[in-house]
Amino acid sequence: MRDIDMSTKYEPTSVESGRYDTWQAKKLFAPESNQAIQGNEPAPYAIVIPPPNVTGKLHLGHAWDTTLQDMIIRQKKMQGMDVLWLPGMDHAGIATQAKVEQRLRAEGVSRYDLGREKFVEQVWDWKNEYAATIKQQWGKMGLSLDFDRERFTLDEGLNKAVNKVFIDLYNKGLIYRGEYIINWDPQARTALSDIEVIYQDDEGAFYHVKYPFTDGTTFDGQDYIEIATTRPETMFGDVAVAVHPSDERYKDLIGKTVMVPLVGREIPIIADEYVEKDFGTGMVKITPAHDPNDFQVGNRHNLERINTMTDDGHLNALAGKYNGMERFEARKAIVADLEAGDYMLKVDPIVHSVGHSERTGVPVESRLSTQWFVKMAPLAEQALAMQQKPDEKVEFVPARFEDTFTRWMENIRDWVISRQLWWGHQIPAWYKNKGTDQEEIFVGTQAPDGDGWERDPDVLDTWFSSALWPFSTMGWPENTTGDFAKYYPTNTLVTGYDIIFFWVARMMFQGKEFTGQRPFKNVLIHGLIRDGEGRKMSKSLGNGVDPMDVIEKYGADALRWFLATGSTPGQDVRFTYDKMDAAWNFINKIWNASRYVIMNLDDHTPSTLPDLTQLTLADKWILSRLNTTIDNVTRNFDKFEFGEAGRELYNFIWSDFADWYIEMTKETLNGDGDKTPVQQTLAYVLDQTLRLLQPIMPFVTEAIWQEMPDEAGKDVDFSITRYPVVNAALHDEQAESAFKSLQDLIVAVRNIRSEANAPMSTEIDLLIKTTDDNLIQIFNENTDYINRFVHPKSLSIAADIEVPDLAMSQVITGAEIYVPLAELIDITVEIERLSGEVKKFTGEVKRASGKLNNEKFVNSAPEAVVTAEKQKLADWQEKLRATQERLAALEAVQ
Repeated sequence: MRDIDMSTKYEPTSVESGRYDTWQAKKLFAPESNQAIQGNEPAPYAIVIPPPNVTGKLHLGHAWDTTLQDMIIRQKKMQGMDVLWLPGMDHAGIATQAKVEQRLRAEGVSRYDLGREKFVEQVWDWKNEYAATIKQQWGKMGLSLDFDRERFTLDEGLNKAVNKVFIDLYNKGLIYRGEYIINWDPQARTALSDIEVIYQDDEGAFYHVKYPFTDGTTFDGQDYIEIATTRPETMFGDVAVAVHPSDERYKDLIGKTVMVPLVGREIPIIADEYVEKDFGTGMVKITPAHDPNDFQVGNRHNLERINTMTDDGHLNALAGKYNGMERFEARKAIVADLEAGDYMLKVDPIVHSVGHSERTGVPVESRLSTQWFVKMAPLAEQALAMQQKPDEKVEFVPARFEDTFTRWMENIRDWVISRQLWWGHQIPAWYKNKGTDQEEIFVGTQAPDGDGWERDPDVLDTWFSSALWPFSTMGWPENTTGDFAKYYPTNTLVTGYDIIFFWVARMMFQGKEFTGQRPFKNVLIHGLIRDGEGRKMSKSLGNGVDPMDVIEKYGADALRWFLATGSTPGQDVRFTYDKMDAAWNFINKIWNASRYVIMNLDDHTPSTLPDLTQLTLADKWILSRLNTTIDNVTRNFDKFEFGEAGRELYNFIWSDFADWYIEMTKETLNGDGDKTPVQQTLAYVLDQTLRLLQPIMPFVTEAIWQEMPDEAGKDVDFSITRYPVVNAALHDEQAESAFKSLQDLIVAVRNIRSEANAPMSTEIDLLIKTTDDNLIQIFNENTDYINRFVHPKSLSIAADIEVPDLAMSQVITGAEIYVPLAELIDITVEIERLSGEVKKFTGEVKRASGKLNNEKFVNSAPEAVVTAEKQKLADWQEKLRATQERLAALEAVQ
């Protein structure tokens, strides 16, 4: 055996240490390195990374997302394509600003103490700190990113793109400024879009309050009407009470007026179809400045808008004596005063859905505010029309998520894009005489000539810049001849289903609007990482897992294997350490199998195909199985079915290669004959297997490959070797069928030994009864394998074998296996076992017969599938016949 530098156990730390730095130093991930394996005019293939927020470290979800992308890119590179995987990060406006403000609050400082310029400097420091951490984590994961092309959503180039898009949309009339009810975060003091609001069930109450009539009117014998509200603190903004116009109960009250309690303001009772007659009392108070539906009612009836709350969630001077009180403290005080003033009828505790800020977690306010909006209808229509054209549409994987996209786009509301933050792309708009009747607005990157212009202090929603990511990162709009011309549209976007609305849809309509093309050809949607109980990972549950901790214990390749093969597209995956143990064990199996192979090669054994005329049945079989595996893995990669590809690889490596073929090679390698064909077959299969695995396990496969004795390939880095392709010359159905029969025989005899408690040291006679001349030839030509794997004292293969009564038996396709064990066999137990076999075979015959008697199956299934099912039926029928005969013989003896 050769001496090699491979430990007896897989040690991920030593395997992975320093390897990524070497890859980066060689610039193996730059498109320029593709030239080493490209042919003429290779097809481009590009992915832009979903930019992680610079709010903290990467979590397991990021690890999953980037692992899938890296696998795709590595495989496409090995297949000779001109690949680019562009890295970058997102400034994450509100989220990052909230983190920095939280840090400052712990120091007793606010952003207002610092001022805008100094505060933004603090945020840049935060960004640089966490961007460095994220890049280190990417390196630990082994991601093949071209850092020379790294971008940031707040860099100079993206700012130019953002400004152009804003200005162009404004000039087209698709961006406008107006006063509307918007979602407001009182802690961050900024507007939120609808999808930045997370709804959760909170405890609350319905407060039933008297609104007295002002003119002596009575209703149901009372001098007041009953109004139920969950938010009494907004009653200072009440301007009307509404009833449904067809509600017979209240038709005589329309036009009457009531008094707002504690306020003393007279408001009318109006009729509007917005009111649900059958909900509650059928009467609702209208507060246009604090409810989006009330805002629409107010517009229809020309009602006043009274904003009674400050931007940080306190009541203002219009709330009278409650001025300056925090909203929830004010609610308690108002409720107490309503009760003291005999206005409170009752309080019903409830649990209701309340919107919370996605970033700060505080309950959101509906607040009247002047903001910038994108008019969405024309952009949505354009994106939906794009999806109807086969050559233009974005293909969703799984396809069902296109319905999610379509439903949202068909019901989309205008997008509020201004944020009252300091961290982000400042809106390119200027005002003169702001807030007066003479107000002027100019949209552009520079103020117009003349004095008195001031820039809008607000910034744009983070998703406004992220929506441009696929093309703004490629040089658009200034340089559309370089990477943009070569790699746009990109090929595949990989992302989770939780941001289809936030990001995927916005990239699609902005890409179509500004480039005239889809931003990517495919979007692969994956699920979420959950814990072993199926719960979403969160700080509150304490069930989060740091991917770097997992890598420290198991290695990056084990984590990548688990993430790559753990689920199907669109589905969630559950993380457990048992699964990580299994992943490590699999790599350890690969390591040990590879170590055995490499130790048994000559110093110059090539990794090329051996002479196909010099091969044994086992050699032909493993090469044919390898060929099938290459085909299946490649097809599943192309469909993004990485779980299926992983199962193919696992079964081939663990069972076919390690447990069967390597074991069978020991007969030759330990003998005195010519070892060259077997050695070269081992080297070739290992080399091709490592290449198949490389996109998933880049560290360990390179480490093993570099130990191979084939000197011809060592001037080439493993990441730019060619990916395996199907070789028709290796497809050998005859060898696979013959070897399957040999496997069935070996397994059958091992099962008999196990059932009879007869270990390998126990001498047995082996009788094989078959009328199949082909099987007789296969078994006779491979007696060396039979002797090695089942250790018979004597072996008989014939059609007319005399079968002793006291023998254990197994039926395989085409043959009956008998092992006389008179001194060990319990005839009662054997009859019981055979009865179970008869029951099993009867069930299989019934199942196959039912399938073939189903006209729909026979007429619609491919001919090859129907033929295979007929062959299965014949096989089960023959096994049933042979087993029934053997059972009858034993029962006669008993």
